Amino acid sequence: MVIAMNRETKRLLQRQGQIDRDGQPVAQKATTQTSRAGRPESQRTTIKQFFSEVRTELKRVDWASRKEVRNYATVVLLTLTFLISLIFGLNVVFSRLVIFLFK
Repeated sequence: MVIAMNRETKRLLQRQGQIDRDGQPVAQKATTQTSRAGRPESQRTTIKQFFSEVRTELKRVDWASRKEVRNYATVVLLTLTFLISLIFGLNVVFSRLVIFLFK
């Protein structure tokens, strides 16, 4: 099978070792993917190792301060209060409009 490609692409693939001088694909070994820990993906971790990695990742988390959490909670509660009031008000208005139209 001959693949049509320009000279630049051919040179690039040759430098990467994907094709030979004739433009034919080079057979490559199947590689096993490895995780960050350096072991193959197919191996399972132990419970102890899993929790150790979880603990390590949680140490890297940039947790919000108490003040930030309080501010975010206040914003959420105010937004909820506003939206609930808006929906309640629209419900009352539309229900009275429908009752008025059908009388």
